[in-house]
Amino acid sequence: MNEQNRRDFFRKAGLTLTAASYSRILGANDRVNHVVVGLGGRGNNHMDSFMKVKDCMVMGVCDVNQTARERAIVKVEKGTGQKPKEYSDMRQVFADKSVDCVSMATPNHWHALGAIWAVQAGKDVYVEKPASHNIWEGWKMIEAARKYNRMMQVGSQGRSMDHKIKAIKLLNEGVIGEVYMAKGLCFKRRKSIGHKADEPIPAGLNWDMFLGPAPMRAYNELRFRYNWHWFWDTGNGDIGNQGVHQMDIARWGMGNIGLPDSVVSTGGKYAYIDDQETPNTQNAVFDYGGRKQIVFEVRGLLTGAEGGLTPRGGTIGNLFYGTDGWMSLDDAGFQVYKGENSEKTMDEKRTSRSDDNAPHMTNFIEAVKSRNYKSLNAEIEIGAMSAALGNLANIAYRVGRKLKVDPAKRSFVNDNEANKMLTRDYRTPYVVPDKV
Repeated sequence: MNEQNRRDFFRKAGLTLTAASYSRILGANDRVNHVVVGLGGRGNNHMDSFMKVKDCMVMGVCDVNQTARERAIVKVEKGTGQKPKEYSDMRQVFADKSVDCVSMATPNHWHALGAIWAVQAGKDVYVEKPASHNIWEGWKMIEAARKYNRMMQVGSQGRSMDHKIKAIKLLNEGVIGEVYMAKGLCFKRRKSIGHKADEPIPAGLNWDMFLGPAPMRAYNELRFRYNWHWFWDTGNGDIGNQGVHQMDIARWGMGNIGLPDSVVSTGGKYAYIDDQETPNTQNAVFDYGGRKQIVFEVRGLLTGAEGGLTPRGGTIGNLFYGTDGWMSLDDAGFQVYKGENSEKTMDEKRTSRSDDNAPHMTNFIEAVKSRNYKSLNAEIEIGAMSAALGNLANIAYRVGRKLKVDPAKRSFVNDNEANKMLTRDYRTPYVVPDKV
């Protein structure tokens, strides 16, 4: 979508848009006006957490579903004492001069386009993980953030947790020697979603806007409430849902390592016969030229714990292996084991039990005011790369073979089928533009 087409698109929605004029300069003591876009599970978390952040006012809520908006208005009014503005279309948010920044807490397939529209309109963006639904649009998000000088934080809140910051610092200092392998575990119990028939669109829901960049489908509740995660049109399976957190930590512990030289991913949807498309069991291996490796496992069925990680409805965390020992790391703390007999030399428990999101969101608001994107703990360049690894694994899984990657070209070597899956066919007019 070129510049003229973009302006025409917003004008047809009854809006006007001039990016430069909407970017106001914030002082150190200014209150930041924030709007949450997408009012499902994560959107509710965003409202709760941003209302606690100093100098941040949740002044508006936006969703395609009228019922969700009504609930959100009650929540924010109760939490702030002020009734928030109500928006049914995110383009209305972006055209509002009083808005400084937004949350993109929508389903995955909207993350990139919504974030790009927002920065084009002069807004800073906190975008939920995974940063993007496909690999190509993640690079477009980086490009847009840089072009419009906007802050874009990805919701990988582990990067703002004190005990994880300390654990990664120790790894970088050589606490277990040279780290040669990082393992991410997403053993999160997922029950069958069953079958449901298509039905009429519920009153108050803009189904066209919900689908946005995805293909038009008949309304089905399984494609709407949370279970959109398990359909390729809108989600990325658990490797891109819960798993992207652990993928990000794996990358971080290996020095923010980038794209691999090859990827292979196997698995399937085992045991269940239902409407889910993504695998409930998935194994992925990312090889870095025979020097380093990331291994990732998704298990949605009943399974056991591993590596001393704390089971909480499953086992979710990371294991790092080095030349002198290994480390386990999760939300509860971390442990270090050294030598041939795996002697435990460090056992650090998480001490803070505050809101997981608040420190990460505080980091975002501080960057909105300082205008220094390098101060963001999970800036879009970090988040887009972590999302890319999960998307690489999903492509390898879907084509059913090991894929050789050219990191410099950000593409697969001599594989047209796989390269087509780096992006998607966008549904007009919800198109991520080549020129942002």
